[in-house]
Amino acid sequence: MPAPSLRHMGEMGDISRICQSCQAGGPTVRERGRGRRIGVLCGTCWDIYANRRALEEGATAPARADPGPDDVDPYEPPACRHCGALVGHYPTTYDRWVHLALGDLPARDVAPGHRWRLETVPGRHTRVPVGIVAVRVRGIEPLPGDLVRPAHRAVCLSWDAAREAEG
Repeated sequence: MPAPSLRHMGEMGDISRICQSCQAGGPTVRERGRGRRIGVLCGTCWDIYANRRALEEGATAPARADPGPDDVDPYEPPACRHCGALVGHYPTTYDRWVHLALGDLPARDVAPGHRWRLETVPGRHTRVPVGIVAVRVRGIEPLPGDLVRPAHRAVCLSWDAAREAEG
């Protein structure tokens, strides 16, 4: 009996190429998540998951433009379209973007649905950080004095944002 080729061995035991949600395989199935592994999903299931989570958490900011290799312009934080204040523009672990305040506040001063933390993302084969992601504080509540980063909508000075944050 001939020995199986490497091509056939990968096809038989490669379960990482199956979407954990729809159980389909294909070229879009891969590990998903920025900084943290969220799951092995196809492109369609990933978009459904990430969009639903972004709406739940308020991560509805547009993605930051990727500078080209020849771009030498300094990066300035974007301004809020409602109040004009500068906002932090951060990616989430599920590849959506959120506008956060530029500074931390004690948890007692921020409504529970607007508390975020910034985490560093280590490199693939090193502990050296290569990026920052925003993670919404959920599950275990922080102590009242713990510092959290508020979503900009919670501290925005516009009337529309204040009504949305309270409601």
